[in-house]
Amino acid sequence: MPRPKDSFEETFPCDFYTPEELLDDDEMYTVYEIARLLQGLEPDAALDEGTEDVLLDWAIPWVMRNSEELCVAEPPADDEPGYYGLRD
Repeated sequence: MPRPKDSFEETFPCDFYTPEELLDDDEMYTVYEIARLLQGLEPDAALDEGTEDVLLDWAIPWVMRNSEELCVAEPPADDEPGYYGLRD
């Protein structure tokens, strides 16, 4: 249900990191790791499944929106996620 803006104490700009700000040049990341980084967490931070699902809701569109600046690598196994990194 929508809420009036004035019902919130404060609002913030909806700014996201650029790929260059978020990712290291020489590393590749899973979408799960990117989700954590977007929240200021370490890539290997332990999260419960529900929290991880919410973070993925932010990370997947971020990857799609920044796809021109990213490269992708096949997963090491069929049951593992792919990896994303900065394009050279």
